Amino acid sequence: MTILEFSLLTGLGSLLAGFLGALTGLGGGVVIVPLLTLGFGVDVRYAVGASLVSVIATSSGAAAAYVREGFSNIRAGMFLEIATTIGALFGAAMACCVSPSLIAIIFGLMLAYSAFQSALPRRDHTTDYRPSRLAGILRLDSSYPTPEGVKFYHVHRILGGFALMILAGVLSGLLGIGSGAMKVLAMDQVMRLPFKVSTTTSNFMIGVTAAAGAGVYLHKGYIDPGLAMPVMLGVLVGATLGARVLARAPARGLRLVFGAVILVLAVEMLYNGLSGRI
Repeated sequence: MTILEFSLLTGLGSLLAGFLGALTGLGGGVVIVPLLTLGFGVDVRYAVGASLVSVIATSSGAAAAYVREGFSNIRAGMFLEIATTIGALFGAAMACCVSPSLIAIIFGLMLAYSAFQSALPRRDHTTDYRPSRLAGILRLDSSYPTPEGVKFYHVHRILGGFALMILAGVLSGLLGIGSGAMKVLAMDQVMRLPFKVSTTTSNFMIGVTAAAGAGVYLHKGYIDPGLAMPVMLGVLVGATLGARVLARAPARGLRLVFGAVILVLAVEMLYNGLSGRI
């Protein structure tokens, strides 16, 4: 395979990954790392490094559209980024000390969890909860547009969500993913944000989380520009397209397809990690 063919194939695969990642809030990294390691035989650490760069592009492509549409809770995202950044630095430092096979096994487990999350039915939380005093102090309560007009909501259990964001940051730095599944879980189930707000705020946050981990990988020499460039460009285009689709259409069917795909990738990563092929 020539360099041009390799770049075109990775770019096309990354475009699909960015599109699906923007629709689900999981980030394209859950597809990119298995694509590079299993499909192209790239060392898992270099795949993680390229994925982190692409996650930054995912956030840049999707977040701008979501903020413009009024879905993202910027104040909540910036507050929770403190936790994810701390976790990402710790996770990236860990990745340089553990074996590639162990990283593959952890990644496979994370993929299986992401597939499970994608298959769950989603519902928007109503506002019939008492406002949180801490959310009021931090001014995290906000609103988002719906077909029936602007809908207001309250943010709850902020400390519990903050703790889960630290874990999401560790997984992001260790595995090269946006940890969107963990972020959406924290915001949707713990902090009780509406699902679209959770998804879009996750996309807003993952760029900062990935940038923290990418700095460590760059210092260790695990970011190859020739690999990261086509991956980043593909994800950027895909994420921008996915953000436009999400703002206008329900993504339930696409989440199920995405869940099925990453479940297959989870089995492959676990098999190759346990057998020592990665």
